Amino acid sequence: MSQKHLKEAFISNLNGTSLLEISLGLSLAPLCLLCRGLLLILYYLHHGKPLRSRKYSLLLDFTVLVSPLLFCCTVLSPVIFFMPTIIAAFCAGLFSKIYSQRKPDARVPFRQIVKDFQKTCLDSEYIPAITVLRVYVNVLTSISILAVDFPQYPRRYAKAETYGTGVMDFGVGAFIFSNALVCPEVRQKSCVTQPKFSNLAKQFFSIWPLIFLGVGRLLSVKSIEYHEHTSEYGVHWNFFFTLAFVRLAASLLLAIFPKNKSWIVAINLAVLYQLILNVTSLKTFVLHGSDGKDTRVGFLNANREGLLSLFGYLAIYMASVQVGLYLMKCRNSVKDWMEAVCLLLLTVLVLFVFLHLSQAHADPVSRRMANLSYCIWVVAHCLTFFVCFVATDLMLVFTKLLVKGSSVPSCWDVAKPPSTSKKDEMEAVPLRRESKLSHLCLISAVNKNQLLFFLLANVMTGIVNITIDTIHSKTAFTLCILHLYMFFNCLIMHTLHAKNIVLKFW
Repeated sequence: MSQKHLKEAFISNLNGTSLLEISLGLSLAPLCLLCRGLLLILYYLHHGKPLRSRKYSLLLDFTVLVSPLLFCCTVLSPVIFFMPTIIAAFCAGLFSKIYSQRKPDARVPFRQIVKDFQKTCLDSEYIPAITVLRVYVNVLTSISILAVDFPQYPRRYAKAETYGTGVMDFGVGAFIFSNALVCPEVRQKSCVTQPKFSNLAKQFFSIWPLIFLGVGRLLSVKSIEYHEHTSEYGVHWNFFFTLAFVRLAASLLLAIFPKNKSWIVAINLAVLYQLILNVTSLKTFVLHGSDGKDTRVGFLNANREGLLSLFGYLAIYMASVQVGLYLMKCRNSVKDWMEAVCLLLLTVLVLFVFLHLSQAHADPVSRRMANLSYCIWVVAHCLTFFVCFVATDLMLVFTKLLVKGSSVPSCWDVAKPPSTSKKDEMEAVPLRRESKLSHLCLISAVNKNQLLFFLLANVMTGIVNITIDTIHSKTAFTLCILHLYMFFNCLIMHTLHAKNIVLKFW
């Protein structure tokens, strides 16, 4: 077999992993974020000032936020079930040290701290968990698209051929979900009156970079005979096209239907699509082609997975719009967000019940078709992922109240720390303090140029695959390549952010 066919076989005919393993894996990123925040607070406690060095900040962020994920999806994957417990225990140790080493004048009875914490006012204009969710989906996707070509990346994490729940299967849907959370229809203030189809017109102009990138990827892959998984999207289709057309179709639907009813549109889309798959021969067409022999003759046959899965991805997008609208409601206190977390957890529970029913009576999860079970699974896990980040932020807010004056980038600003005396109120940390530290944060750096980060990761993945025999790489070499690849991408984003450069011209 040629190198191209070897690599195609290496990423084909896989079945995914269990829902439990993916759920546990989702907790790793929030725990890493919590660990980074506690380390920064501990640094402030010892030095009386925040970490201001750009070099050391980048190294800390990469070492704590990115590197553990690289290890967990490669050499540590056999013990992945123990990793959340280990990191959580380390975070507990850091918190215990912070709590015991507080300054004497900051020591308040624990019960009083909890009461004050619930009344704490937060910056209602910025929800850091949304930013962190979007960045981590991008980072995890960037890690996986290269790591999957190495033998140290478990085959169960790669995309399932037809049915199954792989980590990368979730990543595709999560990318759609995270983009919809901040779409123009969600960010637009309700008090602003605009023409009904204004966002649709804007989307026509805003998706051209995605179309351009999709065409660029298609031409480059075909010209250099790069290995590709045909049953993923088809012969000519790719994820850039999917993202562009989903955004355009969603803007059209949101111009027709009230955006606060987008969840109804999402349910109708997903259920109707599943009914058509089951009642008609559409499922057979998607899986085996028009002649039942996996033919790829004709544009529709050649790209049937990419074209027909648009209905499922569109349902995920519309559901995410509803989530985004709910999250953007004004919440000013910790107590408000704790209530929101409880409601989201209840929603997740209901979705998992429906997922069980859907898999039992309709169809198992299939990313290839983006069926009803896949849509429910993606939305449920994305909400779980988001709740974990909100919980992390709340824990860091609580810790910051213990150490007055400490700051953590990409964490909630404390608008009015509660205190028992007027003297303490005068010492409250102003909102401006954390904004000055934002340039030290890798999360802010990636967030500023997300599409560029994703594009750079795709280009670097292609370069590595062309120059290296990834399939037969040794473990030490694989880890070095993956770390260099991710560090280079992060360094570019960090440099652009330090110079306040945003490469967005559409």
